[in-house]
Amino acid sequence: NSSCNDIQVSFEGKRTFCKTHSIVTSKIRPFYGAVAEIEKKIIEAFEVFDHECNKTVDVREIGSIVRSLGCFPTEAELHELLAKVEEEEPTGYIHLEKFLPVMTKVLLDRSYRPIPEDVLLHAFEALDEHKCGYITKEELVKYLTKEGEPFTQEEMEDMLSTALDPETNSVRYRDYISMMIVDET
Repeated sequence: NSSCNDIQVSFEGKRTFCKTHSIVTSKIRPFYGAVAEIEKKIIEAFEVFDHECNKTVDVREIGSIVRSLGCFPTEAELHELLAKVEEEEPTGYIHLEKFLPVMTKVLLDRSYRPIPEDVLLHAFEALDEHKCGYITKEELVKYLTKEGEPFTQEEMEDMLSTALDPETNSVRYRDYISMMIVDET
């Protein structure tokens, strides 16, 4: 508690009589509304993977949940996130009550934002040795499974199922980038 013009003010959101109360609540109320909306989205995404309806998901589903919420952590960042939400003795399952506050903070902090379109385009152009607007399947598989943070077989198959033009067996990267761009509005 603190004093404001000799009137006691409670910080816990209780009734106050301070002149600044209306100013403070006008700033706080929209914030809590936004938090409630974010928590609702997280819970809805979590429930899609809660097959037992017991407020838990398989630890292997966390990456899919996080990405469905518009966040795109690296594998290393995903492991850091998992360390925050796993039980002390890992069970292979993540509980909603541990996941919700961590993921709420991630979304409020706007962590793990997608890579901007121009950066993606520049990366693909760097791989396109002939500057022809596409990369062959073989080249892409080589780059993405052998360089940097390599894709898993499953990740590579997922990407190719979306990106690959079956007629030319290549990826027209400008088209692929436009499909990947996340609308952040």
